[in-house]
Amino acid sequence: MSDMDLSPTKDNFSDVHYLTENTVCTILSSCEEKGDYSALIHVIGRVFSSADALVKSFRKDEPNTTEKPDSLKPTDVKKHEKKSERTSEKIGASSAAALPDEPPNNVSDPCEVTVDVDAVRRVYDKLLSIDQVDTALVNALVYLTPNTELDLEYLDVYETNPDYLNIFIIVMENNNLHSPEYLEFALPQFCKAMSKLPVPALARLSKLWSQYDLPHIRRMMETFQQLITFTVVCNEYDGDNLVNDDETVVAATKCLKVVFYASILGGDVDIEHNEDDDEDSDSDELTLHELLGEERLYKKGPRVDPLEKELGIRPVDSRKPLIPYEDFINESLNDVVEMDKDFTFFKVDAETKFSFQSCPFILNIITKNQGLYYDNRIRMYSERRLTALYSMVQGQQPNPYLKLKVRRDHIIDDALVRLEMISMENPSDLKKQLFVEFEGEQGVDEGGVSKEFFQLVLEEIFNIDIGMFTYDDDTKLFWFNSSSLENEAQYSLIGIVLGLAIYNNCILDVHFPMVVYRKLMGKKGTYLDLSDSHPDLYHSLKQLLEYTGNVEKDMALTFQISHTDLFGNPVLHDLKEEGDQIPVTTENRQEFVDMYAEYILNKSVDRQFRAFKKGFLMVTNESPMKYLFRPEEVELLICGSRKLDFEALEKTTEYDGGYSKDSQIIKDFWETINSFGEEQKRLFLQFTTGTDRAPVGGLGKLKMIITKNGSDSDRLPTSHTCFNALLLPEYSSKEKLRERLLKAITYSKGFGML
Repeated sequence: MSDMDLSPTKDNFSDVHYLTENTVCTILSSCEEKGDYSALIHVIGRVFSSADALVKSFRKDEPNTTEKPDSLKPTDVKKHEKKSERTSEKIGASSAAALPDEPPNNVSDPCEVTVDVDAVRRVYDKLLSIDQVDTALVNALVYLTPNTELDLEYLDVYETNPDYLNIFIIVMENNNLHSPEYLEFALPQFCKAMSKLPVPALARLSKLWSQYDLPHIRRMMETFQQLITFTVVCNEYDGDNLVNDDETVVAATKCLKVVFYASILGGDVDIEHNEDDDEDSDSDELTLHELLGEERLYKKGPRVDPLEKELGIRPVDSRKPLIPYEDFINESLNDVVEMDKDFTFFKVDAETKFSFQSCPFILNIITKNQGLYYDNRIRMYSERRLTALYSMVQGQQPNPYLKLKVRRDHIIDDALVRLEMISMENPSDLKKQLFVEFEGEQGVDEGGVSKEFFQLVLEEIFNIDIGMFTYDDDTKLFWFNSSSLENEAQYSLIGIVLGLAIYNNCILDVHFPMVVYRKLMGKKGTYLDLSDSHPDLYHSLKQLLEYTGNVEKDMALTFQISHTDLFGNPVLHDLKEEGDQIPVTTENRQEFVDMYAEYILNKSVDRQFRAFKKGFLMVTNESPMKYLFRPEEVELLICGSRKLDFEALEKTTEYDGGYSKDSQIIKDFWETINSFGEEQKRLFLQFTTGTDRAPVGGLGKLKMIITKNGSDSDRLPTSHTCFNALLLPEYSSKEKLRERLLKAITYSKGFGML
């Protein structure tokens, strides 16, 4: 039967039990002739409120049968659609690999569905221009979704009929879903039903949506975001009424995750080029944590999201998503989520309570950093408790901190020896809170001494004369020296220092290209990563790939490359065996570029980077960092923000000892600071806080304190970097204030300076 054979002939269209594009057009024409849309409204209401009717509607191929359409059960429809479903109803990471073995005629796309999406869009274009029909769609959705939710939760309906997914595909094509009529009742119930879909169904949706045009994916993202924002704004949350318990927000967040992965799948993706996993496998021996009944709560590695596993893709695999990551962050939600509670759900009650850290894309880096802070502090407390227990059993003095006593003029040797001993004898000591003491100095470490320790270690290790790293004057970035003579322990020390900085919430002045953070997160460097790490080489290789002439004759390149060693001598390296005999041609130039990048970013520095990563993982291997943060966010955690917003700092600064924001010297102080150049501002920040970078969230998060330190005198301003406190005498003039302040920030180093 054709669509026209199925077209209704009765005026009330009561025999229509599912919809096709032709059916809708026929009913619409009839209604327009009469000037009465009631028949159309009744049909729309009846079909869109019935799961069975919607599953059968808008099919790509109508069932070839003489039975009445309404007599078809979902399982019968499945039989008629057997050809299109033969290879693609169950999708997973391995399905794509299995497809080539199928006969050519039976191959179908892994995200192939039986609903005609283009027809659905054309139908919505006609229907949504009629107000009464839109109201009917809202009411139908309110009636449909509770039954759908029950079907999915208790009857496993998707497993018996994968075409059940058509309901969600059809509903999500409605362009009005974000309008107020839907937001209050229909859309929240729809999201709850959609969140009950099994993971394979959500993965199938994600794959299908990843093939849509950008405006369609963006509209779906905005629909879920609108619902989350609307719900959060309309409610009040506190310690007893958590946003985590709001079913609408939770369901919409889970739905947004499907769009998030669709955005990744539809963008530029690199699922290859993964670094070998260096993390040690769990030992079979019982640890003290287990003997105490803690079941290795803080020994678990980063978890894997079920949808991520089903799709076989991770956010770190994404080079450029269809929709920028920032658009998935919901600031309204970030304002109300209580991270201490959310962290508990994430770590302990993951099975019974929803944690927004299971959907980290919706959280901004400030909120995620709070979660990481709680994780770090609890692990510090756990190690401290174990140390106390060991000490009681062994009758020794407890040592609850990771204590480093170093000499300022031998800082690398002292730190290296101490950290190397700890990493060999008891690596878990690295999880304790860091406590640094400079020999012969009176500073007590409450954060500030550690900051200076980190800065001094980095200054020395990144010294070009040592030769551990090379420096690019144009990019201002460091890279591993492939011909360095230093042993691996030095590189491990740098890794440990970076890990300790994250663990102890310190900002470091480190200048690495982004590929270093991608490699730390498990990805190998590729040709595209050369753009910021080795820009000149990147442009040369790009020109090679785009060259339209005869590559072999005009460029005379072979698979043998040359680079300079530590002493500036040229070193030849064959990318292939007997590479000097293999010319680079138009056909093999992509292979040449890939092998060149592989050598520069991975093979040539393999020894150095492995040691560096090993040190980093000694501190962070149990942290959820890899799960929560993308490479660019890890850089922010380690280095802080390069943007210095002193207006934000001024707004959040507090005053003590008799000063207030209206004191004349405070007004003079901020006028003086704002008149400084970029370098002087960084020196001031270094002097007051111990680092010249802004923390995650900007300078407004610093909570600087300016306190009165006596009346006018010739003494210099001093600071307690541990507390971000500036001790400022009440100078008699603005000129004197400027002169004394510049002197203090220019010549400040060491503790105990008066």
